Amino acid sequence: MTRLAQLTSRNLLIAAHDLLVSVAALFAAFYIRFEGASSFWERVPLLLQLLPYFIAFSFVVFYFSNLLTTKWRFISLPDALNIVRVATVLTLALLVLDYIIVAPNVRGTFFFGKLTIILYWFLEILALSALRFAYRYFRYTRVRHHAKAVDSAPALLIGRAADAEVVLRGIESGAVKRIWPIGILSPSTADRGQLIRGVPVLGGIDDVEDVAADFARRGKPIARALMMPSAFEADCHPETFLMRARRLRLIVSRLPSLESGDAPRLAPVAVEDLLLRPSEKIDYGRLEALVKGKAVVVTGGGGSIGAEICQRVVAFGAARLLILENSEPALYAITEVLAAAPEANAAVEGRIADIRDRDRVFALIGEFKPDLVFHAAALKHVPILERDWSEGVKTNIFGSINVADAAVASGAEAMVMISTDKAIEPVSMLGLTKRFAEMYCQALDRQLAERPSGRPPMRLISVRFGNVLASNGSVVPKFKAQIEAGGPVTVTHPDMVRYFMTIREACDLVITAASHALAPDRPGVSVYVLNMGQPVRIVELAERMIRLSGLQPGYDVEIVFTGIRPGERLNEILFASEEPAVEIGVAGIMAAKPNEPPMQTLKAWIAALDQAIARNDPVTIKAVLKDAVPEFGSSAA
Repeated sequence: MTRLAQLTSRNLLIAAHDLLVSVAALFAAFYIRFEGASSFWERVPLLLQLLPYFIAFSFVVFYFSNLLTTKWRFISLPDALNIVRVATVLTLALLVLDYIIVAPNVRGTFFFGKLTIILYWFLEILALSALRFAYRYFRYTRVRHHAKAVDSAPALLIGRAADAEVVLRGIESGAVKRIWPIGILSPSTADRGQLIRGVPVLGGIDDVEDVAADFARRGKPIARALMMPSAFEADCHPETFLMRARRLRLIVSRLPSLESGDAPRLAPVAVEDLLLRPSEKIDYGRLEALVKGKAVVVTGGGGSIGAEICQRVVAFGAARLLILENSEPALYAITEVLAAAPEANAAVEGRIADIRDRDRVFALIGEFKPDLVFHAAALKHVPILERDWSEGVKTNIFGSINVADAAVASGAEAMVMISTDKAIEPVSMLGLTKRFAEMYCQALDRQLAERPSGRPPMRLISVRFGNVLASNGSVVPKFKAQIEAGGPVTVTHPDMVRYFMTIREACDLVITAASHALAPDRPGVSVYVLNMGQPVRIVELAERMIRLSGLQPGYDVEIVFTGIRPGERLNEILFASEEPAVEIGVAGIMAAKPNEPPMQTLKAWIAALDQAIARNDPVTIKAVLKDAVPEFGSSAA
């Protein structure tokens, strides 16, 4: 009864239509079969007696097949097949009625007959389909006319036919506005000369100048180019196309991934699109199962990584979220973003706090009683920490210890520390301090696992990954500002190589690592490393960004090499020789074999560091850190 009560007046109107045309189809089948014969009129009285039962049964079939709730505007092949299924069920019902009930019990002979029933099947499909497809065609022509008439820019679609078909559907439904496709340029030779929903494939991507010139000669200049996901494949040379399109003064947009389930929308082309590295496929159901209904703490929640983690845990259904941040503007910004998010059902609380303040961290986390703690707060700019390295010790080591101890004391299920690939055989103070923090979390994780308890032991894990595109302090916003200023773009070294990920992908994989660590069989690893694909030369990234702006590297914008800065190395590594990789069976994530000193040794180093920091004794601090991480400054650099 609850589902029936949800039927709207629109659904009831559809039901009335379907029942009316079904009755008409039944009478039409009888009339065609017995036209001109007295037997037709002889059958009408019994037919009228059976009609109420037929109508009631038809309504039930329509209802449970969802025929009444399907929008006619979007009727498609699956809906047509559904109509065929409905007609088949009703036809079989008539067959059963005629052969099992009426023939032996009422008339002593067949009432409908096989020919009438077959005729009914065809007429029922036609009756249920006709008005639906007529309405679909009416809306289709209306939307196309409106899209063409109202400030719609003539545009080329760039990419394969499968992508173009999705975009064209979006235009026809009104989801993609202010664009009128006049042609498709596809990298696939199989698409050439074909029509995709009435739009011709005019050639390959390299034919853009010829196609644009042809339309200009006909007085129909092309204004826009829409790059679809397949246009960013390496074989399509997207950077070259961007330069050529900009020279033709085309406004270039992109269509984000078509696999996310979101409505198609246009967006500017970004440097992330030019990395030419396919993103890992994320099991979002797994992430929702981990986060939904949980209480979550995020330290450093106003930073690039922390803010994205906040948005992801809210999107995955966290019940409560506590954001700890020592920057008031950053804290205000992320709380405003979360308040405006359509899926923001979590109770979000933002608090000013410095993770160095042990008492405040313990008070806030202890009062909140989280299930999950994501520790993203850190000092992480390599050259700055090489100069003010003692501040890195205070934040990255002692701050992380404070958060880890507070998470344990609060009874959390897990703490996840955001680490860095620079912690592997470190050559910088950033890598060194992060490696020390990793070792503390590893030792504490092992200690809790060995402690007898009535509940599953808390997990403390670290997740390493490389540079994040467009994050605070990354090269992307720096290069962008330099290009806008006319150059030069400054790169430290022509052979400098780094791994890059998008913020969204990195944060989703961080949460995925937490779900693996909390598996019932408790995996014996606590340091996870994200699969960042192939490394990217920084100079190539700079060249891509210059081309993305429609300019020529070395001609419009110069690239200048400034030399390697303190604490940097040319190539990052993913695993140290003492901690080889361990496959965990999760796409996009590997683990490092455990390699940490015992907690008693770590506490002795921590006590020595604490005393040396209090005395401002840099010699002792560096000696302790070198003793704790002997590979610091190794030949891995």
